[in-house]
Amino acid sequence: MTSLAGKTLFITGGSRGIGLAIALRAARDGANIAIAAKTAEPNPKLPGTIYSAAAEIEAAGGQALPLQVDIRDEAAVEAAVAQTVERFGGLDICVNNASAISLTGTLATPGKRFDLMMNINTRGTYVTSRACLPHLLKAANPHILTLSPPLNMDPKWFKPHVAYTIAKYGMSLCVLGMAEEFRRDGVAVNALWPRSTVATAALQMIPGIDTRGCRKPEIMADAAWHVLTAPSRDLTGQFLIDDEVLAKAGVTDLEVYAVEPGHVLYPDLFLG
Repeated sequence: MTSLAGKTLFITGGSRGIGLAIALRAARDGANIAIAAKTAEPNPKLPGTIYSAAAEIEAAGGQALPLQVDIRDEAAVEAAVAQTVERFGGLDICVNNASAISLTGTLATPGKRFDLMMNINTRGTYVTSRACLPHLLKAANPHILTLSPPLNMDPKWFKPHVAYTIAKYGMSLCVLGMAEEFRRDGVAVNALWPRSTVATAALQMIPGIDTRGCRKPEIMADAAWHVLTAPSRDLTGQFLIDDEVLAKAGVTDLEVYAVEPGHVLYPDLFLG
């Protein structure tokens, strides 16, 4: 495959940031995209709603279906997937992008915050993948792509924010297990993670963050495109890093993705 034309993607949390960037890259090919996210009303602190995302997708050349969904609600996820299939006639790709973050230590992370991250990150990935799989099993080149890090049991990744690490690694464990479970069926299940910090709107809300050492969300979108256009039987069970995916595809000049070309890049969490 060299295009996502005519393919249908179900993307969680795609109203802004990396999820929206992946959607827009697919839209330029002429893909159908369901944006499953919570934000339906404009937020003064965070730009983007499911409707503004849908407008951008259609302006880029794709077909959009905005769906207000809280992925903690299994019935709502299943209904959204059913609406997507009814609208577009099938489903080819599931992108687990929605995520909650709290980079806090144990004493600063109450159970309620722990539950939020586990329910959105780990459970949300599981529930969304499960809802999509019956339809993916019927697709010609099915993919599940989850935005989660490589698994690494070094305590240094747990010490500063054990709850967040557990929740993100839960997403990665879904990749590990489902890739093997559905390998014979030809459903590719992979993870993708950025080498350097990505300048998303959510990141810019954190006080003191200097985005000059970040890359733009488009680097993840372009890397995702290369993964999602690969033959599903040839690429599965991998924990992929954005710049490595692009390098394998022959893209070595990454300055175009830098917020400030030439600035020292900040490494993302879970790498190094």
